[in-house]
Amino acid sequence: MEIKLHEITVRDLVEDYEDNDELGVRAYGGKLDVRPPYQREFVYKDRQRDAVIETLRRDFPLNVMYWAVQDDDTFEIIDGQQRTISICQYVEGDFSIPIDGHQLAFHNLQSDQQEQILNYKLMVYFCQGTDSEKLDWFKTINIAGEELTDQELRNAVYHGPWVSAAKKYFSKNGCPAYQIGSDYMTGVAIRQDYLETAIEWINDGKVDEYMRDHQHDTNANELWLYFMGVINWVKATFPKKHAQMKSVKWGPLYNQYKDAHLDPAKLGARVEALMGDLDVKNKRGIYEFVLGGETDTKLLQVRVFDEKTKLAAYEKQTKKAKTDEVSNCPLCAVGTNANATRIYELSEMDADHVTAWSKGGSTDLSNCEMLCVPHNRSKGNR
Repeated sequence: MEIKLHEITVRDLVEDYEDNDELGVRAYGGKLDVRPPYQREFVYKDRQRDAVIETLRRDFPLNVMYWAVQDDDTFEIIDGQQRTISICQYVEGDFSIPIDGHQLAFHNLQSDQQEQILNYKLMVYFCQGTDSEKLDWFKTINIAGEELTDQELRNAVYHGPWVSAAKKYFSKNGCPAYQIGSDYMTGVAIRQDYLETAIEWINDGKVDEYMRDHQHDTNANELWLYFMGVINWVKATFPKKHAQMKSVKWGPLYNQYKDAHLDPAKLGARVEALMGDLDVKNKRGIYEFVLGGETDTKLLQVRVFDEKTKLAAYEKQTKKAKTDEVSNCPLCAVGTNANATRIYELSEMDADHVTAWSKGGSTDLSNCEMLCVPHNRSKGNR
């Protein structure tokens, strides 16, 4: 790749700046593509954005930027999108910064202050090379201290019409995916979390494979229709919202149970009961638990007996066992086995529910029994 350093004034950079949202962002007299296919959405926080303008205002050096030279003598940003948009937005009057105790936009500045900013010289490397070379350079240089997410890198590797179409649904502030799915998902749309999650759901976690196979598709309708199907199924199956829904992996549950005959009223009542159960530690596992027929209690991380309760149960059982001259493990005490009269140490015993939690048993002293380790491990869910 051939790289040459140039000085570009802010005045020239902001000429004909235009942000057309889905159609892209251009500057530098329309010759600079500020948001190429592999670039992220604007993610600077206010303090970072303000710091860029303060750097210009004080004539401090700003980090060097990199532009790729196109065959038609236009340019696209490899590195510097965040700084470029911050500068252009400020000159356009989109935001203000604190100066001497006042919030001042560009149009509030004195003419000499405006000229100082417009005449500021940016250091820009013009880079010429193949698409692969430009992409590799983009992936390896430091992007203003903001690490790329895995999905942002995938968008770069598989850039094309499909990524552009998918980002319209999943990657903008207030995008359609956010509007219908924000109550059921975590993450930030502009950092590609929604897009990554949707692809994981539709393709069993194989994000790269899906993007590889669809890179040159002209639309992302398959993914969007699938995503809408997931969210609509969740809303119909579990009408009452809970905060824990955001942490549930809905795609796999939809894939497994979308054709099952489910009773939302019955499921809803069970969800409410489990949400109110103090023994259930992992509330987000409730939905998979009830959909799966309530067979896997590990999903709920049911509360175990604390040390104080176990000690109390142990002392009570041991005192009675010594009086009756039998083992303090109730199961060993039955019959004439070799351990029928053995008194176990506390460390040799585990606590167990007399009546299983799944059958309504509580996790307190009244429902706690101490069993020797072998018997506890072999005991069924009775």
